[in-house]
Amino acid sequence: MNEEFSGRVAVITGAASGIGNAVAHYFAERGARVVGVDLNEAVADAMAAMPGTGHHGIAKDLTAPGAAAEAIDEAVRVAGTVDILVNSAGVALLDKALELSDRMWDATINVNLTASFKMAQAAGRVMTAKGYGRIINLASQASVIGLDQHVAYCASKAGILGMTRVLSLEWAPSGVTVNAVSPTVVETPLGKAAWAGQKGEDMKKLIPAGRFAQPEEVAALIAYLAGENAGMITGENILIDGGYASI
Repeated sequence: MNEEFSGRVAVITGAASGIGNAVAHYFAERGARVVGVDLNEAVADAMAAMPGTGHHGIAKDLTAPGAAAEAIDEAVRVAGTVDILVNSAGVALLDKALELSDRMWDATINVNLTASFKMAQAAGRVMTAKGYGRIINLASQASVIGLDQHVAYCASKAGILGMTRVLSLEWAPSGVTVNAVSPTVVETPLGKAAWAGQKGEDMKKLIPAGRFAQPEEVAALIAYLAGENAGMITGENILIDGGYASI
């Protein structure tokens, strides 16, 4: 087993499935102790299935008042500290701007942006106090380009970038880096289902690389930003989109 993150505690939201689960697995097989947080109670089983030992699942709705602080408190209680936070939990509730409901707007902002900030704030208190930390926020190519029917999603992910920049400059003197990663469509089970058929083939034609991203590619980039060699990288948004945003 690769021991790059041996002795490190990584808290990962959205860890029961999709990108979050791939990231959790990537860190676990490299020696980290992973605390997975997810709305889905299956997160406990997902953490038990990770390589290594000592992993822990927390089933929690991070949009509930105080939930993020409770999750970080539990992580510290069971694992001793928090070294790495990956904000991966998110939703995509899509509709035309004139038709988008208040419920869809509020849910998107609450899950994608507000919950990510609350988790970063709670973890940041631990990290700045001890003088070390790595926070990686999952944004999206939608953070820098407009997409049809994605008004709430694009707004939430653009907000992630603004949040990332402010936290990075406030916390850099305390040894904490804060960065964002912005993938194109990722071939998770949900991504494959959402972009199946001609819709997916048409989207791939817009990506110079001609394909979608793999979860492991996103996880590897996140792990680099969480590693010791990335200590001078902070406040950045790194696109992993096969050149889509360069068109």
